[in-house]
Amino acid sequence: MSDTTIITIGRQFGSGGHEVGRRLAAELGIKLYDKELLKMVAQESNICEQVLGDYDEKPTNSLLYSIVMDVYPSMNYVGNTLSQQIYQAQYDTIRRIGQKGSCVIVGRAADYILRENPHLTSVFIHASMEYRIARVAEYEKVPDSKARDMINKADKKRASFYNFQTEKKWGHVSSYNLSLDASDIGIDGCVKVIENYLELKKAGR
Repeated sequence: MSDTTIITIGRQFGSGGHEVGRRLAAELGIKLYDKELLKMVAQESNICEQVLGDYDEKPTNSLLYSIVMDVYPSMNYVGNTLSQQIYQAQYDTIRRIGQKGSCVIVGRAADYILRENPHLTSVFIHASMEYRIARVAEYEKVPDSKARDMINKADKKRASFYNFQTEKKWGHVSSYNLSLDASDIGIDGCVKVIENYLELKKAGR
């Protein structure tokens, strides 16, 4: 029986989902993929990393395509729109990562892209608005009102991206194996619950 473990983590902005992924990967001794995914996609697709960063986890937007083509007129995209090609490039990279072995992947609809992988465990990290505001305000050094605005905008973009690219609903309990409230059990608690789930899942096979 294979010991391959692939965990994907969706998260509300400010919930600590990235930190959960980072600690989980360290505990399990496996690779974490988050922002470095953009560099990998850029290398494999020859799409400018800055363009990928601008598009990252945002819904398809024809205005973005127009802006990018104005800024980078030498980029030659034939057939599909730029946004479609970027998603396809991310899709292909994530699929290849899933074939390599154990890892933690944060965001980017990876749970949907790898939905047929038998080693996948998908997790969604959420938290109360008060908890998220406090985290974002401290990390970004902004007042609570600004933190709330950042949270609402980021969540809207993530939800729009996920709902557009998948057949599931972002944040809905039925879309994931586990849905955890970080404001109840904390970052370490989320890591422990995921580890326990993985052990029980392995034992049940």
